[in-house]
Amino acid sequence: MTIFHGLNNSASALTTQRLRMDVISSNMANVDTTRGEYVDGKWEPYKRKMVVTQANEGQFTNFLSKAMNNNVGNGVKVTKIEEDNTPTKLVFNPEHPDANEDGYVEMPNVDPLKEMVDLISATRSYEANVTVFNASKGLLMKSLEIGK
Repeated sequence: MTIFHGLNNSASALTTQRLRMDVISSNMANVDTTRGEYVDGKWEPYKRKMVVTQANEGQFTNFLSKAMNNNVGNGVKVTKIEEDNTPTKLVFNPEHPDANEDGYVEMPNVDPLKEMVDLISATRSYEANVTVFNASKGLLMKSLEIGK
């Protein structure tokens, strides 16, 4: 474990939460997009995206720390951004250009309420990691002052 270990953990979490916020804002921007992707000669509605994360492992220092019972984490990383496979919504709007013969429009599977909850969660996590980062930075600065 290095002196910058806490800063590195917080920095990886900040990067991850920022990406989550970007994906959520993309979902919110496309909440009414009925032409998200062209598949097999027809337009499919936009599909909600989700960020998948996991612990940042695989380095020799992690295995050494675990072997020495020094269970210190090594941050977080984004493994992929995947599409949500929940079904789309059918909305009756016969005047819409993408309405089918019965007057229904296939709308994206984006729920604004769920997106706002995810956004609040990502924002709170981001704020908490900024606080941890600043506290670690303050401790490092104080330790440098001891040497004066």
